[in-house]
Amino acid sequence: MLIDFFLHLKAKQLPVSTKEFLTLLEALRAGLAGHSIDDFYHLARACLVKDETLFDKFDLAFGEYFRGVESLPEMHADIPEEWLRALMKKHLTPEEMAKLEKLGWDKLMEEFKKRLAEQKACHQGGSKWIGSGGTSPYGNAGYHPEGIRIGGESAGHRTAIKVWAKREYRNLDDNVELGTRNIKVALRRLRRFAREGAAEELDLDGTIAGTAKNAGWLDLKMRPERHNKVKVLLFLDIGGSMDDHIRICEELFSAAKSEFKHLEYFYFHNCIYDHVWRDNRRRHAERFPLWDVLHKYGPDYKLVVVGDATMSPYEILHPGGSVEYSNAESGAVWLQRLLGTYPKAVWLNPEPERLWEYRQSIQIVRDIFGERMFPLTLDGLERSMRQLNK
Repeated sequence: MLIDFFLHLKAKQLPVSTKEFLTLLEALRAGLAGHSIDDFYHLARACLVKDETLFDKFDLAFGEYFRGVESLPEMHADIPEEWLRALMKKHLTPEEMAKLEKLGWDKLMEEFKKRLAEQKACHQGGSKWIGSGGTSPYGNAGYHPEGIRIGGESAGHRTAIKVWAKREYRNLDDNVELGTRNIKVALRRLRRFAREGAAEELDLDGTIAGTAKNAGWLDLKMRPERHNKVKVLLFLDIGGSMDDHIRICEELFSAAKSEFKHLEYFYFHNCIYDHVWRDNRRRHAERFPLWDVLHKYGPDYKLVVVGDATMSPYEILHPGGSVEYSNAESGAVWLQRLLGTYPKAVWLNPEPERLWEYRQSIQIVRDIFGERMFPLTLDGLERSMRQLNK
């Protein structure tokens, strides 16, 4: 078909060459055209037409040859396997979802060990074995009110209490151009200025007074630059449900880095455990034990934790409850250690405050923080800064 198209263009006096036609075929083999006639039109014009003055002539020839054609025959798409698997997902009604029983942490882990020992083949769409697209508590791309996701992408229900997969996150951008200066204004409530360091700034009042006392001879006076003395330790939740709040977190991160000279920051996922990290690209190789953080940064730091606190309650209350690894001590234990070291502490939550009462994990974290959780809004920022200044 395409050879006839090439000859049709030649017949219409378009200067197309064999080399250009071979380039078009190579581009089609590479899948650059998609599978619609519009995609093919743009690719063919880019490969075959050398002079933009010939665009109209090419359009007329193309339209004449492909009149009434909506797609190119014999160009079959390779459908990715994961698309086919996704089609196997069971679409459950709210009533069917309500009938599925939560097993509880101990029984869930016990049954998981049994499945690993007994299962010998791949399963899809079932309700018991480790597989995909079903209502089993183990696998991916299905639904269960409390399960373990193994590989694959989240189905969007966010009900997994543990995840067996290598997950990658990206760092928050600290150079985001803020949409509003009000975030910076709110953070400026947390200030305690001091003049420390070398005398590098001109003391104008002192210079005037010294010159007057010196009978008019210039007497320059210098002083240390005035800096915000407040020290801030910032912990940022990253990945999972926090992907919905990346923009506001980047704005806050940018504002904090510009406002506080003494700022230290670390990332965590869902809940803080025995280690944190600074670079999400190297979080599996470069981790900071939380004990080291507690000993390195003293109680004069003010602690700010940013996260939606939306997770399984097991992640906070149970040893081994982390979705990513088996933590020896519960998240609640580590949060209490943080609060014991840093008495000036707040938790900033990007989730709307009206939803907090419906999330059990948020209520647990609020109780641990002694009601020092504030919404990540301008009003919430101002209230949290006042709390840290007490």
